Amino acid sequence: MTVARILRHKGGDVITAQPHRTLQDVVTLLAEKGIGAIVVADASRAVLGILSERDIVRAIARGGPGALSEAVSKYMTPKVVSVREDTPLNEVMEIMTNGRFRHAPVMSNGQLIGLISIGDVVKHHIDAIESEHKALREYIATA
Repeated sequence: MTVARILRHKGGDVITAQPHRTLQDVVTLLAEKGIGAIVVADASRAVLGILSERDIVRAIARGGPGALSEAVSKYMTPKVVSVREDTPLNEVMEIMTNGRFRHAPVMSNGQLIGLISIGDVVKHHIDAIESEHKALREYIATA
């Protein structure tokens, strides 16, 4: 199973913010959209960084409430680890666990085509286990 399978169900919509936006702008956007991270991109959607709830908490811890009026680029994680559509889900879990992050942009030919979270991966994994469990029960019932 690969990232492409999750994107088929989830879709490829990615909420982005430009680097000059304030943390307050992004906090509001995260709350409105019910998401935990946002890709920081330029006008052509080239990935410049990622900003997660964890990054925002650290920014406020360091800079106090005044950090909310500062640019996202000051607090984003600039070294973004991305995955491809053909990346196996087991590899995604390993990458995220080892890197201690929960969101990864999905790239294809240098273009941002999606965002995958560890929650997406776990949900897909649980769905696959439940499907296998159901198939085994049906097999046993008809044997």
